[in-house]
Amino acid sequence: MRGFWRPKARALPQRETWLRLPGKIGTCLSFGRRAHMLRASDATGGTVREEDGFVFHPRLFENRNVVVTGAGRGIGLEVARQFLDCGAKVIVHTGRKPGRELPDFLLTAESERRALLLHADFSAAGGAAQFAEDVLAFFDRVHVLVNNAGTMLGRFPAATLTDAEYEAIVRLNQTSVVALTRALLPALKAAEGAAVVNTVSISALTGGSPGSSIYSASKAFVATYSKALARELAPDGIRVNCVSPGTIETDFHERYSSREKLEQTRKSIPLQRLGTAEDCAPAYLFLAAPSLSGYITGQVIEINGGQLIC
Repeated sequence: MRGFWRPKARALPQRETWLRLPGKIGTCLSFGRRAHMLRASDATGGTVREEDGFVFHPRLFENRNVVVTGAGRGIGLEVARQFLDCGAKVIVHTGRKPGRELPDFLLTAESERRALLLHADFSAAGGAAQFAEDVLAFFDRVHVLVNNAGTMLGRFPAATLTDAEYEAIVRLNQTSVVALTRALLPALKAAEGAAVVNTVSISALTGGSPGSSIYSASKAFVATYSKALARELAPDGIRVNCVSPGTIETDFHERYSSREKLEQTRKSIPLQRLGTAEDCAPAYLFLAAPSLSGYITGQVIEINGGQLIC
């Protein structure tokens, strides 16, 4: 790795991956807003207390280089937070434009040289390629790539969908994933045992709701592309998997779904609630860690509270 982020050569010991605590599943140890839940005497497996749950070890991604796109808000932001909490060096794609208000933990991580904050417009031609060039200026190895950037851009009925609307949705949700993965493949191969985790959607299987046909199809493309890529890159030791969120309480649905529709959806979910970014993020860390998921590739993990059971 170039510049001020040169990692140490020592790898994380396999047996320091997680700490077992009785009870339900929890998330990575956090020194931020979840600090009231858990305390550790040190980072090497000392006394740990939590109300209930498992935690990922705070050194799980020590000396690991991670790239997370679409991390300025929502699920991507929480994924970046948890990777930072677990010791990773993270390049955080904060969105299309500079100047977005960012949470203190990202600014602190940047000041401590644990994070690099970059913006790029993946809906513009060449946006993903430029972002990849910026990434490679800092990382010569990428251990984890999270392709999370994407959105609907609006609801577009099939009868009135324009070529420009179609191309913008596909470029953002589909083409950028291919372009960024392709550009970073040499750095992923150099990492030896890298992981790619792509965000898809429950709508890739259900088709989504009216006006979201191209968005849903683009997510289905990413799911199939990921499975094919998993086969192709397995000889290089690169695993490729997807996380497929259901209906999650982020500003995505504030923009594209009415409160009435969300309440109707909530009632239909077996767990009787909408999901949160915190519900989704641990799956990304699990799929990114060879010590936890080293025999998992080409899979789609559905995070939806039972909204889709098949």
